[in-house]
Amino acid sequence: MVAPANPIPPGPGQESVWDYPRPPRVEDSPRRIRVVLNGVVIADSQRTKRVLETSHPPVYYLPPADVQMQYFQPTARTTFCEWKGAATYYTITVGDRQVVNGAWAYPQPTEPFRGIAHYLAVYPGQMDACYVDDQQVQAQPGDFYGGWITPEIVGPFKGGPGTWGW
Repeated sequence: MVAPANPIPPGPGQESVWDYPRPPRVEDSPRRIRVVLNGVVIADSQRTKRVLETSHPPVYYLPPADVQMQYFQPTARTTFCEWKGAATYYTITVGDRQVVNGAWAYPQPTEPFRGIAHYLAVYPGQMDACYVDDQQVQAQPGDFYGGWITPEIVGPFKGGPGTWGW
């Protein structure tokens, strides 16, 4: 992986995505994570996991017990991550709003990621809003990654134009 020429130095209380590991790691997060779609809180948890990988903002994974699963329908889509294994996807439908393949999970992840088995992640850019504690997040650039950007995370971030080789 080739790092960009201008990584942003983290300030006090900040993390640089360029200090995250590769291969990625999973860790518990005590922060309150909320997801809102079509005006409904579809997930609210303080028992999440976050996956940290070089050049990516964190991706939060929520335990199914803290997700309003009645809004989630499995789809036929699958993808494969070299680190986590095979992912399955969900379409989220709340009222008249539907987000096709807006969430994913790893039912049988590789051993280092067994802590996220069956946990769900969402694309924050496809939701009305996602929050870390009371801070609304920005979505990671691009349409493939699901990172959550907050003021304490600095980049630059993979996903935007010209970043494929990072």
